[in-house]
Amino acid sequence: MAAAPITIRSFEAGDVGPVVRLILGVQRDEYGIDITAQDQPDLMAIPDFYQTGAGGFWVAVRAGAIVGVIGLKDIGGRMGALRKMFVDPSARGPAGAGGRLLDVLLAHAAAMGLSALYLGTTDKFLAAHRFYEKNGFDEIAADLLPASFPRMAVDTRFYRRALAGG
Repeated sequence: MAAAPITIRSFEAGDVGPVVRLILGVQRDEYGIDITAQDQPDLMAIPDFYQTGAGGFWVAVRAGAIVGVIGLKDIGGRMGALRKMFVDPSARGPAGAGGRLLDVLLAHAAAMGLSALYLGTTDKFLAAHRFYEKNGFDEIAADLLPASFPRMAVDTRFYRRALAGG
């Protein structure tokens, strides 16, 4: 039997609990990163942190369950920070949620006139590194990040992708 289809939609207030559970599940249970929801205050303020200016936050939903998330933080100067991209293992792969979430974020960023996206990740997320590189992100040194980039303490690798007009 085929898996239920995945739909992408904007984050809504009632999504907080499932979003936090998904993110912490990947960070702590899958990768063993010592981090809590309290270490990530943006998770308790998604509308105020992400859904302002050119930003946004989207969820991937399959059979009523959130199986992926992605956030775009407007950091000024026609730049954005891609943050909180997490996908449940059951929704990964070529036909999974990750590519679809990224496509929605890129289309939104282009429509909003952003010229570049930046992101930070940890050395442990090897599959994420490959995903970002396959999707046009180039690894950069931390000192090339814009001053407005919201760095997380666990981030050790950084990427940039120029957008049309950038």
